[in-house]
Amino acid sequence: MDPTATRPDAPARASAQPPRPPAPLARVEVRTPRAAAARPSEPKVVVEQLDFFYGEKQVLFGIELVIPARRATALIGPSGCGKSTFLRALNRMNDTIDDTHHRGAVRVDGEDIYGPKVDVVDLRRRVGMVFQRSNPFPKSIYDNVAYGPRIHGQRDRARLDEIVERSLTQAALWQEVKDRLHDSALALSGGQQQRLCIARALANEPEVLLMDEPASALDPASTSRIEDLIFELRQRYTIVIVTHNMQQAARVSDLTAFFFEGRLVEVGPTEQVFTRPRQKQTEDYVTGRFG
Repeated sequence: MDPTATRPDAPARASAQPPRPPAPLARVEVRTPRAAAARPSEPKVVVEQLDFFYGEKQVLFGIELVIPARRATALIGPSGCGKSTFLRALNRMNDTIDDTHHRGAVRVDGEDIYGPKVDVVDLRRRVGMVFQRSNPFPKSIYDNVAYGPRIHGQRDRARLDEIVERSLTQAALWQEVKDRLHDSALALSGGQQQRLCIARALANEPEVLLMDEPASALDPASTSRIEDLIFELRQRYTIVIVTHNMQQAARVSDLTAFFFEGRLVEVGPTEQVFTRPRQKQTEDYVTGRFG
C-alpha cells in the first residue's frame, strides 16, 4: 500500500499542475538583407531632449533618438502615445497647429531645423511626408507629380517629364499609368492614389521620407505593394514610418522605436526589439498583453 495514499495532501499533490511558461514573444518576419544590415550608415536625423506641447499640455518628454541614413525606422506604440506628433516634429508640420511649442533640438545633417534661419519650405522639400489617407490633388496624374518641382521653380518641360517618369517608376506606378498621365488622379484606386502621393513626395528629391500609417486605409493587396515599395526605397532614402501594425514594422524596418505615453521606452534593431526586448514594457506590448 502506498504510504502517501492516506495523507490528506495526497489528492492536491496528484492534481497540482506545473507552472505555465511565459508567453512566447511574437514571431516576426524580418526582411533586412544581410548586405544592408552590414552596410555602415551615418546618422541623418538626431533628436536631442525633445519636449513638445499643445498649449500647456505636454505630449512628448525628453525624446532622444538617432535616425540612421538610408534605413527605415519604425515608430510603434499604442494610440495616443505621441508617435505622429513626433513624426510631424521632424519636418515642423506641427507648426501648422495653433499654440504649439517645443524644447530641445531636431538636427538634420547637423543643422537644428528649428533654428531661426531655417527655410521651412525648403525643409519640407528635404523632409517629405506621406499621410495616412491618400490626398491627391484634383489634377491630372502628371500635374500631381510635377506640382512640387514647379513650385520650386522647375519650368523645363523635358526635365519635368523626366522627373515625373522617375518618380512614378520609383513608386512602382509608372507601368500602370504611363498611358493616362493626363487623366484625373482621383480616378485611381486607393492603393494607386497612395503610391501617387509617394511619387509626389519623391519628385522633390527628398533626403528623408516620413510616412504616417501609409497603408492603414488600404486593402491587403495594396498594403503589400506599399510595404514592398518601402523595402526598396529605404536603400536610397531615410524613411521614418509610424505604424500600428507590428508585423508591418517587422517586415519593412531596420530600426524600431517603441513609444508609450509620450516617452521613448526602447529603440534598437527591429529583430532585437521584437524577439529580445530589453524592457518589460516593450515585451508586454509586442506580445499583445496591452495596447
